[in-house]
Amino acid sequence: MSRYKFTIDGTLNGLNDYIRAERTQVGKGRTFLTKGALLKKDQQHKVAMCIRRDLKRLHIDCPVTLNYMFYEPNKKRDHDNVASFCMKVTQDALVECKVIDNDGWRNILAFHCDFDVDKKNPRIEVEIVAHDECEAIDELPF
Repeated sequence: MSRYKFTIDGTLNGLNDYIRAERTQVGKGRTFLTKGALLKKDQQHKVAMCIRRDLKRLHIDCPVTLNYMFYEPNKKRDHDNVASFCMKVTQDALVECKVIDNDGWRNILAFHCDFDVDKKNPRIEVEIVAHDECEAIDELPF
């Protein structure tokens, strides 16, 4: 098993922020987006920059498990609000940066989340555990 780690400085928007933004349109006529689409793009770009900074050009061919450690500045946001949108944009950014080929069942076997408070240094630490059983990808029942 190989382990890799990157850190997202600060916090990301939560799921509630994304849902609120999804309900607001930007633009007119046939060329409109929701603010949610722009928010996701912005947050995914922030994560991708952290991935490129910490992991350089890493590519993993094997299935992975992702371990998220969230350090929030306080306990105001619920765990699911903090984690759900972050995991979506992080996993999409891992694919965008070509660290993993896809974020489906064959590529990400599991993920785990832990939470703590760090008022002075809020951040998200993501550990990628690459499983050595690359050939097991073809043996998965799905």
